[in-house]
Order: sequence, then C-alpha cells, then structure tokens
Amino acid sequence: MIARTPKIVLLTLAVSAALVGCGKNETPATDSAASTAAPATPAAAATEYKLDDSKLPAYNAFHPSDLDTSLDACNTFGDYVNSKWLAANEIPADRTSWGAFTILDERSVAVQHQLAEQVAAVKNPSGIEKIVGDFWATGMDEAKINAQGIEPIKADLAAIDALQSKDAVADFLRSSAAKGENVLFGFGPEADFKNSSMNMAYASQGGLGLPDTTYYTDAKNADKLKAYQAHVAKVLELSGVAAADAAKQAADVVKFETRLAKASKSSVELSRDVSLYYNPVTLADADKLTPNFSWTKFFEAQGVAAPEKFSLAIPSFHQEVSKALGDTDPSVWRAYLRFHTVDGASPYLADAFVDENYAFYGKTLNGQKEQKPRWKRVLGTIENDAGDAFGQLYVKVAFSPEAKAKMEELVKNLAAALKERIQGLTWMSDETKAKAIAKWETFTPKIGYPDKWRDWNGLTTGRDSYLGNVRAANAFNYKWSLSKIGKPVDKTEWGMTPQTVNAYYNPLQNEIVFPAAAVLRPEGR
Repeated sequence: MIARTPKIVLLTLAVSAALVGCGKNETPATDSAASTAAPATPAAAATEYKLDDSKLPAYNAFHPSDLDTSLDACNTFGDYVNSKWLAANEIPADRTSWGAFTILDERSVAVQHQLAEQVAAVKNPSGIEKIVGDFWATGMDEAKINAQGIEPIKADLAAIDALQSKDAVADFLRSSAAKGENVLFGFGPEADFKNSSMNMAYASQGGLGLPDTTYYTDAKNADKLKAYQAHVAKVLELSGVAAADAAKQAADVVKFETRLAKASKSSVELSRDVSLYYNPVTLADADKLTPNFSWTKFFEAQGVAAPEKFSLAIPSFHQEVSKALGDTDPSVWRAYLRFHTVDGASPYLADAFVDENYAFYGKTLNGQKEQKPRWKRVLGTIENDAGDAFGQLYVKVAFSPEAKAKMEELVKNLAAALKERIQGLTWMSDETKAKAIAKWETFTPKIGYPDKWRDWNGLTTGRDSYLGNVRAANAFNYKWSLSKIGKPVDKTEWGMTPQTVNAYYNPLQNEIVFPAAAVLRPEGR
C-alpha cells in the first residue's frame, strides 16, 4: 500500500517574496524494481541539458493595462485590480484553482517535463539520472502498466487475505510500516519540542481515507461520506471482490474509519494547539496504553533503537486502535487493509484504477474537471518520491548559482533593514528589543536550493515496474527518515524541493525557505 499518512512536519507557511532574475546555466518484473542500486549520487549530473524556452508557458506579470479604470478603486478595489484578469483567465480543467502561484507552478512543471524526457534518454545512466530516468520511463509506459493490471499487488492482497487474528493483523501493521507503507498512523522524526536541536520519534494519528475527521462526523459532509463509501466499494470490486460483497465490506470500512475519526483530532484542533503533537512517553508506558499493539515490538520492527522516550501524539487515537485490534472481527481489518492497499497503489496501476482514483479524489472531493495528463502525474510522483534528486538536475537549467547569490544578497539586505527598524522602534522596550535582536541573529534564510544535497546512494530502481519504483523509494525514504531519530537536527536539510512553487517558515529552527521555482522571474522584468 502507498500510505496516505499525515506529515510530521508541523507548520508550513506560504509567503510572498521579492523576486530575483534567474540566470540559466544551459551547460548545465515483479512488484519490486529489478535493477542494480544507483551508485553514489554526484553533486550534479555531468550530462548537458537544455531547455526550449519557446515551449514554456509565459510568465505572469502585472501590467497597468490589467487595471479596470472604468471602476472606482476607492469603492471596489478588488474588482479594480482583478476583474479584467479574472474575466480573461479561466481555471484550467485539470486544476482546481488558478492564480500567480499556479501559473508559476505550470511553468515549473513544463521545465520538469522537458528535463525528465532528456534524463530518461540518457544512455547507461547512473546516480540521480538513473533514478529520475527510471521513474519517468516506467511511469510513461502506459501499455505495460495496463498489461500488468493488478498483478503488482497480488502478493500483498494474498498476505491480507491470510490475516485471521488480532496478532496477525498487528504483525502485518508492523511489517508493512517497516516498508514505508503505514496506512494507520504517521511515524517519523521531528525536533523535540523541548530541545529543538535533537530529533525524537513522533507517532501521530491517521488511518482515514478522507481529508479530515469532520468528513465522518459533520452532517454537512454526509454526501461526501456516501460518495466515499461508493468509492471504497468500487475499488474493492476492481481488486476482485464480488459486487455484493464489496458493498458490504465498504460499509464496514467506512464504519471502522468513522470510529477512528471520532477518536482523532480535527485539522482545526491540531492547527490551533500544536502541543497536541507532543506527548513524551516511554515504550513501557505506551505499551500499557495500547495493550493490543506493542510499541516495543513496533520500534524493533522498524529497526529503530529503543528510545528513552517518544511522542505518542493523540493517545486517545492509539488507544482506540488498540481496542479495535481486540474487538473488531479480522474480516473488517482485512477489508480495511485491502481497500487501502489497492487505493494507495491505484495511481500507479492500470487505467481502471487510475480513473476511479481521479473520479473520487480529484472530481468528487476537489471539483477538478479533468484528470491531469499522464506526464504531469508522473512528474508529481517523481516530486513526491525523488524530488530532491530531480531538484539537483532542475537547478542546472532553471536557477544558476548567480541567481542564488543575487537572491541571498537581496534577503541579506532585507534582514539588515529589519534589524535597523527593530532598533528604532519607540514603542518597544529595550528588554524586548534585545530579545528580538537575539532571535534575529539566529534567523536562517534558505534560498533556491540546498548547499548540501542529499545522498541517494542505495535506492534501487529499474525499468520493469512503475509501482516497484514507487515502493522502492517509499522504503528508502522511510529508512532515511528513521535514521534521524535520536540524532541532532540537520539544519542544512530542506522540507521542499527546488522545483516547488511555495515557501515555508519553520519556527522550530527559526528558518525561512524559498525554493528556486518560487523566486524566479524573467530577466529584464
């Protein structure tokens, strides 16, 4: 299964920024993927890649003619500024919104498209080129994916069908989590809230197929819940379950998830009280809270040394899971795990699975009129599973060292101006100013791309199985993530890739991050 688990990173804040000109450097099977592991990844690929700018979407830029001067800016400023643009720009059918950021993202995706095609054509690739090329080649081979049908996950379904007891279910949950396929709860490292220089393990809530608890508990979402149950039934049918049985199992799955939702916190609750994530306990104490799910065994199965403490976030959720292991018939667990295994793998399987996945998650839940073309979906997979590796290639054609240096200088000047402004505030006491300056002195801006790239040595990919590559990357990334537990926080790491059109502030590290794609502008503007 490809787990839809909550992200452990807690606070991500989109920001707007001054833009800098970008200088282009144009020099620049089975279910498991069958091939050799990529050799140690170099800092940059030696292959020369070039972009055809004439095939890239135009940049969005403000022009005085965009203003509707027939309107009074003092009375309807929003319409004065936006009405002409809104009238001239429809939301593309494969998107659910359209604006400055999404237009910039469309250009970034177009750059990635050209780049991925070139990378996949490299003869005898190695390192990050092999990883990206294998993902692209297998993801774009629609005929092969369709011919494989459900075969890539048959072994998983057989393993689920064999679960006949609560102990067997618990063992399956532990073993699937160890492969990076934990559908039931989130698990990973994050800075210790009381010691932000050290990483500790966090176990959070999860297990839901819908975006939030309110989809299960709020009457206004009843139509969405009904549609979800129909989706569950359809996915089970696609997996080989007879229609009547699929309908019954779908009802059981939704009832089970509703139970989990009632023991969980909503996204609003979590955003308003971040302390809910922090509940340090020993393994012995955690085992007492969840007698049917041993955390001691879970840590052993993940290959993580027993910690002095870890954060068992939202303990009520984990207690409910333990109760469910004890009082829920294994047949319900089998239906739940079968659905999530197939549903999670659906974007990487044959067209029937892909189309059903879009019909519910894209169209019904989000109002997306058309499915994204395959090339965009494959790029999304690369972004999710090997985005940092692809980013190393992206910056070679889209964001030169000179552009990075210019943006760093701009931010440095802004920071200096901020310090001067703080020092000149008349309403702030000297004591508060001293604390503000102390925080200012530890503030870290990260611009464009990391100064130190992640090492992708050890990830095995090939040209036999798209899902196999996805799962190989899931397992690789999960183990890499777990390796941070109990170790100092690496402040050089980034939480976004260079090709991402977004930005964030991390309060635990007092850093702000601007990926390359978010700070680009055409030269001369």
